[in-house]
Amino acid sequence: MLKPDNPLRGNYSHIRADYTVEQDWQVYTAEEHDLYRRLFERQSSKLKGYAAEEFIENVHRLASDGLPCFDDANQILAETGWKIVAVPGLIPDDTFFTHLAHRQFPVTVWLRKPEEFDYIVEPDIFHDFFGHVPLLLNPVFADHLQAYGKGGLRAMKLDAVPYLARLYWYMVEFGLILTPEGLRTYGAGILSSGGEIIHCIDSPAPNRIKFDLRRVMQSEYRIDRYQDTYFVIDSFQQLFDETAVDFGPIYEDLKKLEPIDPSVVLPSDTLVSHTNPVDQKAA
Repeated sequence: MLKPDNPLRGNYSHIRADYTVEQDWQVYTAEEHDLYRRLFERQSSKLKGYAAEEFIENVHRLASDGLPCFDDANQILAETGWKIVAVPGLIPDDTFFTHLAHRQFPVTVWLRKPEEFDYIVEPDIFHDFFGHVPLLLNPVFADHLQAYGKGGLRAMKLDAVPYLARLYWYMVEFGLILTPEGLRTYGAGILSSGGEIIHCIDSPAPNRIKFDLRRVMQSEYRIDRYQDTYFVIDSFQQLFDETAVDFGPIYEDLKKLEPIDPSVVLPSDTLVSHTNPVDQKAA
């Protein structure tokens, strides 16, 4: 859903009305398969002790030798009623929300260049598939994403998409979860990043704040560096339950408030320590 300042990458010349395209898996080159394989191996080696177990279990189920074939992955995703749809790159908000509402996850077909191995501005197939698709096999998280899509269509009518976008950013892209083993990440933006997967768990620098729906939706975020703040859920069920409310009154309240800078900690925040993840009220 991000709208970068630079022109969009990808070939939009053959899009359908819903912005989908053919994946054309057979046209990927040996060099692209090798690059994807190296990205997968790099990230897979960093998952233990950092990624949520639900993610780890499913990322290996979806693993392939090189770039994934969406048709093959869809046979597995049928377990939760989801499917991947191929898209040329970033797509309009209404189209994105509509796909999610119908349990269809848009995945970009192109892969980054070798020189973008460690950082890419616009999401590519590695970010979308490796980062997002495994949790579509978790029934609760999968239901949350569908509800998010339906909520996005309502938010457009209420001129409230920026607030909902913050929820996606902080929960779907950069979310942390508290487990019996400690903090873990399940956010796609983190899981597909070579450095942030370590930073978000081990570094003393960022704020880690217990999830609060209104707080998240009032908080701005940065797209050009590691996050200043991460929000922490106790479980995917908590995320589903606490977002299964009427957002209309929340939007009206938020429109009257100034956004919160991403580096700020409020007195009402409950902090989570990266070394001893027990709840702590902000000083």
